[in-house]
Amino acid sequence: MSFDFNTYQFELLQEEDSLSFFTLIQKNKKRLNDFFAGTVAKTGTLEATQSYCKDIMTRIEDRAYYPYLIKEKSSQKLIGFIDVKNIDWEVPKAELGAFIDEDYEGKGIITHHLTDLIDTIVQEHDFKKLLCRIAKENKRSIQVALHCGFEYEGTIRRDYRTTSGRLIDLNYYGKLF
Repeated sequence: MSFDFNTYQFELLQEEDSLSFFTLIQKNKKRLNDFFAGTVAKTGTLEATQSYCKDIMTRIEDRAYYPYLIKEKSSQKLIGFIDVKNIDWEVPKAELGAFIDEDYEGKGIITHHLTDLIDTIVQEHDFKKLLCRIAKENKRSIQVALHCGFEYEGTIRRDYRTTSGRLIDLNYYGKLF
């Protein structure tokens, strides 16, 4: 089955995306709660999401955080999110995180757009390394990382506490440029 990835685009989050961002998070909250805990916590209401998006604009200006949205081109419906975080300009390197709306899962949209985004941010920011930290039981995200050219670097034991309180191991995947 072929899929037209050109019906989607990625773009940097803007303040005016608050409502669609809020809607996406709320719809997928149960799935996101453990591993996007900060985002979920800061988007509990539309007003909180608007404030959060405003704060994000400052972080973008400070070159500390780059959140990208995946949207359907025709409707501008928000269907996914990729963030560039934990940026260390001394190396320079950054961590990537991503999720997609449950209705669009398994279609390769994240893999396709993550590949394009990696090319864009490496060119724009001259990153020398990108990193993904993924719970070892998250097989889909591991497959995305591997398809995007990341290599398994190791497992850090008891590296993350989920929102539900579990202390879990994280697999680290890196990509060098």
